[in-house]
Amino acid sequence: MKYYKLATLALAGTVAFASSSCDNFLDVNNNPNNAATAPPSVLLTSTAITTAFANGNEINRITSLLVQHVAGTANQAAGQDVYNIRGGLDNQWQGELYPGALQNAQELIEAANRSSSPAYAGIGKLLKAYNFAVTTDLWGDIPYSQALGGLARLQPRFDRQEDIYKGADGIQSLDELVKEGIADLSQTTNVLLPSVTDDPIYRGDLSKWRRLGNTLRLKFANTISRREPALARTIINEVIASNNFISRNEDDFQVPFGGSVGNRNPIYDFNGVNVVGSTPGQRPFDITLSQRLLDSMRLKNDPRLPIYFNTVPNTVPGATVTSNLGTFFGFQNGNNVAAPALAINRSKYNVYITGNAGEAPIRLITNSQRLFIMAESALMLGTSTGGSTVQMLYQDAIRASMTKAGLTTAQVDAYFAANPSIAILSGSQATQLNQIMTQKWISMVGNGYEAFNDYRRTGYPKLALVLNPQGDDPTIIPKRFVYPASETSGNSNNAPAVLPGTVVPVWWDVP
Repeated sequence: MKYYKLATLALAGTVAFASSSCDNFLDVNNNPNNAATAPPSVLLTSTAITTAFANGNEINRITSLLVQHVAGTANQAAGQDVYNIRGGLDNQWQGELYPGALQNAQELIEAANRSSSPAYAGIGKLLKAYNFAVTTDLWGDIPYSQALGGLARLQPRFDRQEDIYKGADGIQSLDELVKEGIADLSQTTNVLLPSVTDDPIYRGDLSKWRRLGNTLRLKFANTISRREPALARTIINEVIASNNFISRNEDDFQVPFGGSVGNRNPIYDFNGVNVVGSTPGQRPFDITLSQRLLDSMRLKNDPRLPIYFNTVPNTVPGATVTSNLGTFFGFQNGNNVAAPALAINRSKYNVYITGNAGEAPIRLITNSQRLFIMAESALMLGTSTGGSTVQMLYQDAIRASMTKAGLTTAQVDAYFAANPSIAILSGSQATQLNQIMTQKWISMVGNGYEAFNDYRRTGYPKLALVLNPQGDDPTIIPKRFVYPASETSGNSNNAPAVLPGTVVPVWWDVP
């Protein structure tokens, strides 16, 4: 990988210097105020931020386009909207994931082990598992068991996605990695513990980290449930029996951002700056509300619509007026006509997703998502409902999403009363699954990665091809990302001999 090559050059210079210098010189020039390695407290903060940034940046933009939460209106977003998603992901693979969030998580684990801080190590293992899941879900087979080895492993092998999820000889499964992390989080006697200042996610509350760990187990089992239903059923029932998962919106796995340059929510930083023109890296005119999502929400007067997206003046050509919710501009995915030139005339992400100045959190795993997972698995796998019912879990999931967005209990009740076809599951198993996944799709606006996973797994909601599709196969919505050229050239001995295209399903995506 590219960053390993850079590290090699840096080490070569260090070795050359050391060989021409005496040991005593090196010893006396150790600086106690400039540590060679960062402490766990610093690494925890950086790992949390890089994890959220990796999810909310380019990965979120591409997947949100593919699931038609938003539509691309200019530049690379317009190309990605019509399935041209080859190339351009070096920054994610070579920057935000492997040498970013994943390497930070590994260093957090190693620093925690050096300082006998198992709680920090446990958090590192949960964040490492989450980021590896993101990577394998999007690319399939990836460097995993031999990755993050630094100079000792400049060219790690690619492990099969099946082995990453299920484990194999010499390969620890993601589920086992999470369970190991949960066990570490239970070791709290006479050890260094995370604090309010260095833990931006749970403010040092290890009970919430343990709840996240079990919710990760639910998420991973749900991901492979079509391919491995028996294994998924076992894990999901085990987690539900523990009754120790995210069960309140207040316990959601989300990372806060600030409103200053360099510390802003990446969704805002790319598309939320409402100015004429933009600074490098900002594209305020590239993305707007998808007509597909607009139609799905406005037909039932979903009160989250004006929370997710801005309204526009009712004089905008092509705008849609919705009863009691306002006027919105939606854009057909793949359309090659010009969108309104002024940002004020477009429906773009609202402050719930971005904040007023980029201070909104990136929401990674939520209570609503957990409830949807339990509803789906109970329906499809016959798993435990935890003393509830599929119907109750489904309604609770919608309610959690709506209250998270700021709606009152009375507003949610009114929405259910006005829309029984949404509030009440009915029909065949497939029809009920469609209801569950469509509502989950709406709830996941702002997290395209999770919605993309769900769409590939279940085929719901039913998405039409975009207008003017291109890509590897214009008759198929892409099913994965392709490996960046820097990896296939820099790690050519281990990269798959036959590189899969964007329409080849990953292992857990059963055709």
